[in-house]
Amino acid sequence: MAEHEKLLPHDIEAEEALLGSLLIDPDAVLKVVTFLKPGDFYDETHASIYEACFNLYQTGVPINQITVAHELNRTERLEHVGGASYLSHLIGTVPTSIHAEYYGRIVERMSVMRRLIQAGTRIAAIGYEAGPDVDTSLSKAEDALFQVRMRESNRDFVSVSDVIDGYLEAYGKPPEEGGEGLAHLKTGYPGLDDLLGGLQRSDLIILAARPSIGKTTLALDIARRAAVTQNACVAMFSLEMSAESVVERMLAAQADVDFWNVRLGKFFERDERKVMQATGVLSEARIYIDDTPQVGTVSIRSKAKRLDFERRLDLVIIDYLQLIQGDGRRETRVQELSQITRSLKLLARELDVPVIAVSQLSRAVEWRTSHEPILADLRESGTIEQDADIVMFIYREDKYVEEEEWNRLHDIMGEPYPKNLADVIVAKHRNGPLGRVKLRFVDRSVRFDSLDQESTKAGSFI
Repeated sequence: MAEHEKLLPHDIEAEEALLGSLLIDPDAVLKVVTFLKPGDFYDETHASIYEACFNLYQTGVPINQITVAHELNRTERLEHVGGASYLSHLIGTVPTSIHAEYYGRIVERMSVMRRLIQAGTRIAAIGYEAGPDVDTSLSKAEDALFQVRMRESNRDFVSVSDVIDGYLEAYGKPPEEGGEGLAHLKTGYPGLDDLLGGLQRSDLIILAARPSIGKTTLALDIARRAAVTQNACVAMFSLEMSAESVVERMLAAQADVDFWNVRLGKFFERDERKVMQATGVLSEARIYIDDTPQVGTVSIRSKAKRLDFERRLDLVIIDYLQLIQGDGRRETRVQELSQITRSLKLLARELDVPVIAVSQLSRAVEWRTSHEPILADLRESGTIEQDADIVMFIYREDKYVEEEEWNRLHDIMGEPYPKNLADVIVAKHRNGPLGRVKLRFVDRSVRFDSLDQESTKAGSFI
């Protein structure tokens, strides 16, 4: 057979085995949905069936022969795929779903090879064009190969213990052992826990602030305190920072040492002992970090559900909301963000855990005389306020008023300059009171500490 007559790479048996696995086990889709798309199937019939499974998964409907047949019939594709009898045939191809991910990886690999061949064809066409600008032609060829690589990253959760092992290995220190446990969840800040009643299961909590105010720091502190003091199991989706950067911040906060020294791996003897003690504590913390930089709600939901199945989650944290990719089917970013927040609320209810989503605030905060955030400042707000059970803002007056100006304005009252003091403002609380709690930001170790003050309730239950 001539080279141009060769069939494109494919494996029909793997496609059939994967679809059969999905039809006999509703949970099998969790093993493949993060990396496999309908377009990865060679057979159009199989692509249609997988798309039906994917749609059912997105809407929370269990996947089985009946529901898939109904979905295919709804989209007028049931007869096209061979009817219910072909679905029965697929079920008969596999005795168990245990190898679903293995079959899925085969389908994915064949898809990549086909796209590589297509990229080669495009590159050949660019060469035959013999354009006058060589750099432009090379750029087009590189873009063709780049598109083959432009699949969502297959990185997954990594435990803090594993990251610490790598950190210690880099500086020649022995790793510590890990641990386990489970407890009722609190933020670790008495005033905030008094105001919120702790972090309630199935709540979507928005933690918002302007850049450099400390929203990521507070989210990491809550994760660390919950895992260390209560042995809670925490899933952390870090869309902006790498897992290594997250753990370096946690190490500095836990050890209460200079963050920059932790980042460089250089310590005085006293600090080195504190860091080694902190690595032992954090190595036992059940914190799992996914630092995939571009991730959508389907992937977040699937990964969180799988970790919950394996470890029983207590808390999900996402840093941050505006970096989550939408499905691309919404006309505006506001509509897209509304779909994202609804998906996160669904995740909180589905897993029965609190979900904390860090969020940016709009620049409107900077333009007002009073720089305290309000609900209208939620950036690209959409339905954030509507979907959230709790909205918390972080406000630091020292970020807006210089000490000299403060002293001039408060000379008569003699109030001390609020350096590194932060107000955590509970602006919405679906099932409790509003109010604020003061915390102190510890600059050198990048953490928030409690001032042991009672929360000041300002408002009634709403």
